[in-house]
Amino acid sequence: MHDTFATVSRARSRAGRRSFALVLAGAWLALTSCASSPATPQTFVVRLKPGQELVTELRALAQRDQLRAASVVSAVGSLTDVSLRLANKEETTRYSGHFEVVSLSGYLAAGEFHLHMAVSDGEGRTIGGHVMEGNRVYTTLVIAVQEHPHLIYRREFDPQSGYDELVVERR
Repeated sequence: MHDTFATVSRARSRAGRRSFALVLAGAWLALTSCASSPATPQTFVVRLKPGQELVTELRALAQRDQLRAASVVSAVGSLTDVSLRLANKEETTRYSGHFEVVSLSGYLAAGEFHLHMAVSDGEGRTIGGHVMEGNRVYTTLVIAVQEHPHLIYRREFDPQSGYDELVVERR
């Protein structure tokens, strides 16, 4: 994954909380955590580099860190190729150009994900839909993912919707 994942080091802050310093693309980012229990939610911050593919890298993160339930909480960056399944469509719609990611939300679990994304072009036109494979980073894409350690996400067929839908269980 080409060194896309941040390096974490711990230090004590004046308030007595743990401060996590993340080395991210040569810059420092500080996060604060109030507890250190193994069941404490973890935040993973990943910076994708030019040419990397969004779905591939998020799947790798979920597999590498054995995420069983996690949510995308923030994303900022740009893409050159965008692949979305638009509302009520079966096929993937692909766009090429330069796009800003204005929203990325959804969930990850080892082996599966469900993400929606909105992007805007140079004129400010915005399009969004279900994230499919084929979203290539232009300059950078920084994504924060929050793990939910007491939960497990899985999908199960729902006869009402006719689709495999999210089932949330306690660990």
